[in-house]
Amino acid sequence: MSARDWLIEGAPGAITSQDVFAGTCERLVAEGVPLKRAEAYVRTLHPQFAGRAFVWDETGVHAMETEYGFEELGSNAEPMATVRSTRQPLRARLAPSGNANKHFDEMAALGMTDGIGLPMVFTSGEVHVCAFLTDHPDGFSDAHIATLQAVMAPLSRMAEILALRRTATNLLTAYVGRDAGARVLAGKIRRGDTELIEAAIWFSDMRGFSTLSNQKAPREVISMLNDLFDCQLPAIEKHGGEVLKFMGDGLLAIFTPTGRGEGGLRECCDRALAASRDAVAAMRVRGGLRFGIALHVGEVAYGNIGGEARLDFTCIGRAVNLAARLESLTSKTSLDVLASEDFVKQVGEGFDKVGDFEVKGFALPVSAYRPLQI
Repeated sequence: MSARDWLIEGAPGAITSQDVFAGTCERLVAEGVPLKRAEAYVRTLHPQFAGRAFVWDETGVHAMETEYGFEELGSNAEPMATVRSTRQPLRARLAPSGNANKHFDEMAALGMTDGIGLPMVFTSGEVHVCAFLTDHPDGFSDAHIATLQAVMAPLSRMAEILALRRTATNLLTAYVGRDAGARVLAGKIRRGDTELIEAAIWFSDMRGFSTLSNQKAPREVISMLNDLFDCQLPAIEKHGGEVLKFMGDGLLAIFTPTGRGEGGLRECCDRALAASRDAVAAMRVRGGLRFGIALHVGEVAYGNIGGEARLDFTCIGRAVNLAARLESLTSKTSLDVLASEDFVKQVGEGFDKVGDFEVKGFALPVSAYRPLQI
């Protein structure tokens, strides 16, 4: 089956974007196109990256998200930008040196003799780019170019489908969290669609936020909150936590067991504690910010709540309420991190008891402990 027919059939057997791009290139080679290297640049909706870059050669295909940022698109920006803006092919016969731009020189240094950039136009009107290169002494023939151009329409349709799927995943991950986003994509979208899970719970907020926010302009407050969460998110994600909600200056996250059987809750509590150490260390390096973290463990209802047409994917329950009350004690005790008795029982040693406290909504006093290594 030709590359074009394979793409029209929906690229059977291909699951990922890498699979589709590699399958296309391999079939082009089988058709006699002397393809040595191919590149694809697809813009995406992501808070950190401008897009995804794919490179195919004889070793396979590689996705390179981190090299395609907003501030600097790299040495390939100029030719790719030209194809995007003109929506026209860009052909380049490559000399050993002295080519039109740095990217062409880099390709020539790899032994490439000829290349063509082709627009990959989505039905939305967005223009992305594919580049095909050869090291054949005579370059691409007219027939080769025609074959390459013939695959662009079906390749664009497949790329658009996969890009939309990835954009949905990126947006859900950015706004509701990695695991919650995956659950939503899997169909967990009905109100009340929840499940009971055991998790370590992280609840935090900023010290003196009300006073500071009244003293600062709105943009300064937003910048301050971004700094606040920059101390916490990397630590939480590094240790496998899931941030569920930002509430002004507050943050709710959970750590769920990664394994099965005995020790699962102990393991997720260990990760939550390690994340709190990293977050406090980051806070102390930045200076000027102070927040308190409460750590608890227990059963929560995890899923959708809200109105009929507007839902929130979060967790609720007595354990979440206790974590929130415990967090309010960090300011009262002037401690950065407090853990509940249930959390300490899971982790074991390494804590000192701070005291027993009356808290709103709980009939019995709540015991609070401070980690010794924070």
